[in-house]
Amino acid sequence: MHKEEGLDFSQVVTFNLDEYVGLPPDHPQSYHYYMDVHLFNHVNIKRENIHIPDGMAKDLEKHCQEYEEMIKKAGGIDLQLLGIGRNGHIGFNEPGSPFDSRTRVVELTETTRRDNARFFKSIDEVPTHAVTMGLATIMEAKKIILLASGENKADAIAKAVEGPKTTMVPASILQDHPDCTFIIDKEAASKLKGKYEKTF
Repeated sequence: MHKEEGLDFSQVVTFNLDEYVGLPPDHPQSYHYYMDVHLFNHVNIKRENIHIPDGMAKDLEKHCQEYEEMIKKAGGIDLQLLGIGRNGHIGFNEPGSPFDSRTRVVELTETTRRDNARFFKSIDEVPTHAVTMGLATIMEAKKIILLASGENKADAIAKAVEGPKTTMVPASILQDHPDCTFIIDKEAASKLKGKYEKTF
């Protein structure tokens, strides 16, 4: 779209949700690398406008605080794009994450590490920790769009949309957001009981 329609990224400022602890930016499985290969290298975004948590920071706690400050200095997040894990995590906010959490270092659950092992040679190579925006940070975005596909996400989607709001399903906090849209396929929507807008 950038090349075909001239979509301009020169004034866009980005803040990534998360990054693995211990992976350098040039590691093929780091989110730095992923964003460069799949987006940033193909658009006219300014490098100084790209913000991704540094999983190699010497003082991770300080880095997390600085990341929060950078978001505030930029005026907050206008549009937050999310995925969802099988256990209902968003970002790397695993089940049990406090709703008032901010950017911080988290330990990844075995479920998340197993799910992400397909990107590594083995589960032993999957990092055990990550830096992630907190749930409170995510909820401050003006608009949120969550994307999900596949039957393996159906349970998480149903719990997030129709279940009780609970820290054990981090995505359920999105029920309280004033402008949140779920874009999902029929398989991911297969366990929803209510009737919602459908576009096929």
